[in-house]
Amino acid sequence: MKVYQEPLSDVERYIENHKDIPLEEKRIHFEKIMAAVARFHPIDHTTEILEIGTGTGWLPMLCNQRGWRCKGLEISPQLVAFAKEMGARYGLDPDIEVGNLEDSDIGENRYDVIIASNVFEHVENWRRGVGRVYHALKPGGAMFFESTNKFSFTSGEYDFPLYGWLPNALRYKLRIARQGPDIMKLGIDFHQFTHSGLRREFKRAGFSRIFDRVQMAQDQLISTGWKKRLVHIARKFPPIKAMALMFCDATRFICIK
Repeated sequence: MKVYQEPLSDVERYIENHKDIPLEEKRIHFEKIMAAVARFHPIDHTTEILEIGTGTGWLPMLCNQRGWRCKGLEISPQLVAFAKEMGARYGLDPDIEVGNLEDSDIGENRYDVIIASNVFEHVENWRRGVGRVYHALKPGGAMFFESTNKFSFTSGEYDFPLYGWLPNALRYKLRIARQGPDIMKLGIDFHQFTHSGLRREFKRAGFSRIFDRVQMAQDQLISTGWKKRLVHIARKFPPIKAMALMFCDATRFICIK
């Protein structure tokens, strides 16, 4: 995708909806992501972390508070400027640069951990992006991946019944009609993923170990009893696991180089 310097309506909507959310409110989500990663790769002050798609910059800022080194890559200059402004309120200066994953040089064998939470659906050439992440990780490095799930009954991308089930062209027309044509410049979800399709692509990219959200699940972090029971059943019965993954709210993986 192209980096657009001009203000875009979807970014302005996003900032308006998130500008008053204090950094502390993101801490629980931050801890869950980092706890999931830490099961597969240690994290300390020597760990080199990259976040792809930083949004308001809360993850690099919370890493900074923890004494961890985290660099960010964000396609929207508006969001980078907002993250810098937000960081200043907390006495922080998040290390975030403007760029898109398809074209930016994120290095070779450079990072221990790469976080890609709710961003790959917006990466037009997502397979190229996966390859870049693989090459940017050090041997044994971990990618945390979280994105859309095509057959989820609800979608965080847009509040419309069975939104992810729609063909791409129809989803694009719906969003343009309701939000304007510049949604296609930034904000549109180009892709609705499936766990099986992603697993195949991660394997093709070269990842040696791939763990889906059932394998990643930590009982102590599951908030409701029925979800714990479902995870335990899914671990024992592959057909139930496949069904649960097909309809759950998001795709989620840890991939090890």
